[in-house]
Amino acid sequence: MAEARPADAALRTGLGRVLLFVYGVFALSASARAGVQIATHFHEAPLAYLLSAAAGLVYIAATVGLAIGGPRGRRLALVSCTIELIGVLVVGTLSVADAVAFPDDTVWSRYGSGYGYVPLVLPFVGLWWIWRHRPRPD
Repeated sequence: MAEARPADAALRTGLGRVLLFVYGVFALSASARAGVQIATHFHEAPLAYLLSAAAGLVYIAATVGLAIGGPRGRRLALVSCTIELIGVLVVGTLSVADAVAFPDDTVWSRYGSGYGYVPLVLPFVGLWWIWRHRPRPD
């Protein structure tokens, strides 16, 4: 097995390890919440519950990308964090502007206020971390 390059190893140490843990928690919580909501009362707020499921998938992809590292993992994490940032900004804005369209919260509603605004801050930290630890030419 090839040895991890320093940039890849740094993604999984210190703050990188904390990011990996937080993304893992959000992957589990968003996916579980969406699963329960879809299974029990999907008809009440289908858009909100499908958006929560999409958020769960994005968090899963980011977690996997950060965990595996390497060029593919970094690319997956970068794309996932970018989608997450766009999602939280768009859904957050729409949920504030048109609360009637969101009768129940999603992970990204009101910019993640139900989760202490962590969904708003997390993609910025994730993108910064990935950028900071990008591979440098030798």
